[in-house]
Amino acid sequence: MDVTRRSLTNSRVARIPASGIRRFFDRVSGAEGTISLGVGEPDFVTPDAFRDAAARSIAQGRTKYTSNYGILELREAIAEHTAKLRGLRYDPRSEILVTVGVSEAVDLALRATLDEGDEVIIADPSYVAYVPGIVLAGGVAVPVTTREEDDFRLRPADVERAITPRTRAILIGFPNNPTGAILEAEDVRGIAKIARDHDLIVYSDEIYDRLVYGTEHRSIVSEPGMRERSVYLAGFSKSYAMTGWRVGYACAPAEVIEQMMKIHQYTVMCVPTAGQYAALEALRSGEPEVKRMVGEYDRRRKRMWQRFNDMGLPCFEPRGAFYCFPRVSGTGLSDEDFAERLFSEEKVVVVPGSAFGEQGAGHIRACYATAYDKIDEACDRIERFIQRLR
Repeated sequence: MDVTRRSLTNSRVARIPASGIRRFFDRVSGAEGTISLGVGEPDFVTPDAFRDAAARSIAQGRTKYTSNYGILELREAIAEHTAKLRGLRYDPRSEILVTVGVSEAVDLALRATLDEGDEVIIADPSYVAYVPGIVLAGGVAVPVTTREEDDFRLRPADVERAITPRTRAILIGFPNNPTGAILEAEDVRGIAKIARDHDLIVYSDEIYDRLVYGTEHRSIVSEPGMRERSVYLAGFSKSYAMTGWRVGYACAPAEVIEQMMKIHQYTVMCVPTAGQYAALEALRSGEPEVKRMVGEYDRRRKRMWQRFNDMGLPCFEPRGAFYCFPRVSGTGLSDEDFAERLFSEEKVVVVPGSAFGEQGAGHIRACYATAYDKIDEACDRIERFIQRLR
């Protein structure tokens, strides 16, 4: 009897494309002379005090499982940190969960709150993991166009137009990856009002909250009536140069954190213990390091932004995160072809904007979290490349 062989893979997962960022990141390995502006990762080594705290925890034998929620000392420090930054007090015992980076926090928040077919509004372009995360949670991503002429802000009027009876939540990722955009006070107030009026959840991914320049970061969780309907997501990777440590956290009402913890408990158990102690030290003593690194990012930001505009690649001024998002459509190449040829001809890695959504097409993402002299060298190569296209 002939038996039709079924696929070995899950159909929902099979529909999700591989990350456009990692495809270019993987090329850097072993490519001599390559300058990478591709992956959003600080070039700074994790500060000594944080590494020493992790080493001490190991030397002292603190190598066992921690609470599924994370070590209490760290949760207490997160509560104090969040109260200082956001003016909100979360209970460290029931309203804070330490996660494997903010990536896990986003995934847990989505899976713990979405039912099949629920719609989630996101900005387009936005971080590559948002749409797959929504799909894996059984939801439907609803991209809302952000425009270069509006500095890629997520405008409340556009959000309002995207709402349907199936809308369950809004996922906000600002400062934005890939554009470097921030939200103005009027945007935050307007989106908060929409969430209250339509009884929506807000997931607020604020991993880049400390990386803002010449302005102040505005968090939607600080708006009236938003604490009880928001999942606040933050972490240590970007501001504290701790990408490889994989430590993030979520703050939310206890009923949400409890459901997130159950998924976390059955999948990863807890965040690695040494990383949690490094994160604790970061909160205790790391503020001068954050300010030092932000100051250097700002210097690099201004240089890269100027260089792109001077060479004829129009770029709005990014005021958050550590990315420039210049428009390359004027070269006659698609963003994919531009990135491919730039790598093959000049050994500079950037990421095509279309990896972040339809509205990213015609742009590239370039990360300025790399040494100042390398930024200049990379820009020299990019300028040489585009001159050959003219």
